[in-house]
Amino acid sequence: MHKINVATFGSKNFNTSLEELKDHLNFKLITFHDDQDIKNSNDFDILIVHEDFFDKDKFLKKTLITNKKQIKILASHSRESHSNFFNDLLCLPTCIRDLNLFVENSLIKSNFSKNSSINIKDYILDKNEKKLIKKNLHILLTEKEIQLLELLLYSSEPINKNRILKEVWKYAAGADTHTVETHIYRLRKKIKSVFLDENFILNNKYGYLL
Repeated sequence: MHKINVATFGSKNFNTSLEELKDHLNFKLITFHDDQDIKNSNDFDILIVHEDFFDKDKFLKKTLITNKKQIKILASHSRESHSNFFNDLLCLPTCIRDLNLFVENSLIKSNFSKNSSINIKDYILDKNEKKLIKKNLHILLTEKEIQLLELLLYSSEPINKNRILKEVWKYAAGADTHTVETHIYRLRKKIKSVFLDENFILNNKYGYLL
């Protein structure tokens, strides 16, 4: 794991406390107390924001934080103050060991979530839950169906049956089987029954595509 870059935003007292711990932290830490610094925090992996940072210009600061794409952690003395635009809640007080573990785990969880959730058209493919989701509807997928959708998604051109057999089912090209047609038929049927979508998986004379 690369050295995690963390920016913190809080009061002078909060930032000073963290600065005193720098030599014992497993991540690189830069402290800020000015809301203008939020705009220049794009190079950081994680933003830790103390609850007292919002004492002044609350709306402006919340807007600036919400628009940031990094992992956002709220540092608070209350377990009830986990606002929905934060990814995680760091409960205070904490010790050096727990702080190091918390930061590392937050990055791991975020990376896992990114790798497990893929946008396909207007849908979300959740590989962890094995679901294809659209709004409040979903269908369950098999492991092979997930592999098939990923193969089609990342191809810039239609994929023929032989390539699908080779890459998803590890069959030799030209194998005498209806595996591809059968699985795609069943998957199309599942998608249509829940999402009423008949054009999710397309095909032409060159193969299958999304």
